[in-house]
Amino acid sequence: MESTSGATVEAPRRTRGTRAQRREGGSNLGVPYIVRNIPTYDILGEESLQRVEQTADRILAEVGIEFRDDPVVLDHWKRAGAKIDGVRVTFEPGMLNEIVRSAPSQFTQHARNPARSVEIGGRNVVFSPAYGSPFVMDLDKGRRYGTIEDFRNLIKLAQSSPWLHHSGGTICEPVDVPVNKRHLDMVYSHIKYSDRAFMGSITAEERAEDSIEMARILFGVDFVDKNCVILGNVNVNSPLVWDGTMTKSLRAYARANQAAVIVPFILGGAMGPVTNAGAIAQSYAETLAGCALTQLERKGAPVIFGNFLSSMSLRSGSPTFGTPEPAIGSMVVGQLARRLGLPLRCAGNFSNSKRPDAQAMQEGVMSMLSAVHCGANFILHSAGFVDGLLAMSYEKFVMDTDFCGALHSYLAGVVVDDNALAMDAFLEVGPGSHFLGCDHTMRNYQTAFWDSALSDNEPFEKWVEQGETDMATRANRHWKKTLAEYEAPPLDIAIDEALVDYVARRKNSMPDAWY
Repeated sequence: MESTSGATVEAPRRTRGTRAQRREGGSNLGVPYIVRNIPTYDILGEESLQRVEQTADRILAEVGIEFRDDPVVLDHWKRAGAKIDGVRVTFEPGMLNEIVRSAPSQFTQHARNPARSVEIGGRNVVFSPAYGSPFVMDLDKGRRYGTIEDFRNLIKLAQSSPWLHHSGGTICEPVDVPVNKRHLDMVYSHIKYSDRAFMGSITAEERAEDSIEMARILFGVDFVDKNCVILGNVNVNSPLVWDGTMTKSLRAYARANQAAVIVPFILGGAMGPVTNAGAIAQSYAETLAGCALTQLERKGAPVIFGNFLSSMSLRSGSPTFGTPEPAIGSMVVGQLARRLGLPLRCAGNFSNSKRPDAQAMQEGVMSMLSAVHCGANFILHSAGFVDGLLAMSYEKFVMDTDFCGALHSYLAGVVVDDNALAMDAFLEVGPGSHFLGCDHTMRNYQTAFWDSALSDNEPFEKWVEQGETDMATRANRHWKKTLAEYEAPPLDIAIDEALVDYVARRKNSMPDAWY
């Protein structure tokens, strides 16, 4: 496998560890990312895919997209040959496809611990925590606004899980820190409490620049100019509007050779059509325009083709998550991204449930499996998402990371070799006996099956004797134990001091703002 720098990267070995070790969840056991060994699920034929692409071309050519409050973007489009009418831009069919050809189909996002660097694109799958919730919740304190302490706790839980690969970004909003300064604390917390790759701020151009500058302190200016070390998740203001806040942040990341994740949020029936194909065509047009813009800012900058399809209750107008229509729509988005040759961020572990309950896991599994089968490379929202992303649940976070562990085995597929075919076991056991004590079982029992850290597989009577606990209660105990045992990964003292100094100087340079 080749990295974008041309260096050979060995695919990470899938190691599961012993059952006891896996129950403890030691983070040293995890692989840095998954190399999928099962195919993607392609549901549309060539004719249907072409019709979706042609509809997107018509949207771009006949309706266009507005780019507001960022004159530089309009200049970029004018030089590229697009038609400008005020802030509305229209594009000839095929124009944007040609522009995005310069973006890499796969790239490395480097972590401060090189063993944790991730490959994004190709057959690689990276799990990252949920992003953007203003509230947090747990079984003890209920639902409440997130704080910087919650933010750090969730980073620590992510770092401690062998089944996540990325530290994420705004795991929750720390509302006890001023709006214009909290990005500094968030980026520093990712660097301090995790040695994995992470995301930066996108809520203003100067906050994106701060995030990138902190990455330069960590990795070095020259290294950052040549390598991706930070991601910025930017959202289209659907339908068909890119606002200046997002395009300025998008351009800041691209300008620094860092990866923007381009994501429309289309709520069917509100920000897009109620029909799946129409919403997919709209999403394709909006995302393609954002991806092309990164290349106009800096040709060859890494970019991730993103998507967030959702449905809504047409009786109440409420958003719904983890439903089948967006899940199956993700399969089509995956096909379209592969035709473009761009890395994909799609779907995740979505739920509208207000608690870490059966609804939460039913909806989460529906949407997470769609991410796995559509070929998503970077799966944001892999853990913690409840209440339509308004809250991060501590219990659901560890329940979801446990499920991510199951997906590691699922994505490994079925190995067919002499050991797996087990002919020696058949010869040893013969008809009518059992395989429990045979040599083959003894050689393989420690790695044969994924072992949940939270599921209860004991007999009913033993479960009763142990308190009749449900999954959420066991998850509550698990996250508390994990935080109690957490140890921060070592960070160079000089780098730490430089980061602390940068944060302090930037905070002192501006008054607090709470909006």
